Amino acid sequence: MLGIRPAFVRRAAVALLAGTLVAGLAACANDPLADQYRAGDNKGYIAGDFAVVEIPADERGEPVQFAATTESGADVSSEDYLGDVLVVNFWYAGCGPCRAEAPDLEKAYGEFEGDDVAFLGINTIDSAEAAAAFAETYGITYPSAIASETPAIKLAFAEKTPIQATPTTLVLDADGRVAARIIGQLPDASILTSLVRDTLAESS
Repeated sequence: MLGIRPAFVRRAAVALLAGTLVAGLAACANDPLADQYRAGDNKGYIAGDFAVVEIPADERGEPVQFAATTESGADVSSEDYLGDVLVVNFWYAGCGPCRAEAPDLEKAYGEFEGDDVAFLGINTIDSAEAAAAFAETYGITYPSAIASETPAIKLAFAEKTPIQATPTTLVLDADGRVAARIIGQLPDASILTSLVRDTLAESS
């Protein structure tokens, strides 16, 4: 395992947050919500200081069990992902940090094509139509479950791990247990890909 810990990541991410974060937001230069976020007065999201928490395999809780419907109307459930590493990202369209991190999430998703890795967004408040529009605008090609249509999906995750900020990104192991948690905006795709590779290596 990488052994990434919150304190270490805070120090290591200072340069990223000074440069990469600004560069990522620059890609949303014509986005009023991203502009609002840059100005420091975005009021439409639950703030969280960036931190990474890794959970050793022998300390993980019970698998997360869920069922929901995606923005395209497809049914998804935890059973669909057993045997794969699953990245779950909590987001909504009016969240500036969610928009800023979208390219990094898509980049990480693309790096695991052909591997036993899946990505699933969980849109916490929007309609399916709004979630689909977001995906089209920001080039997101993995599905999102719509919590407004299946509220129990948020509870299913909250019962197993703290969801204290939007965005939050989780890495679930092949058994559906939470292996890592990224609190707040992902500042760089490489952090997520490293966590996924560590988790993927456990079953190889």
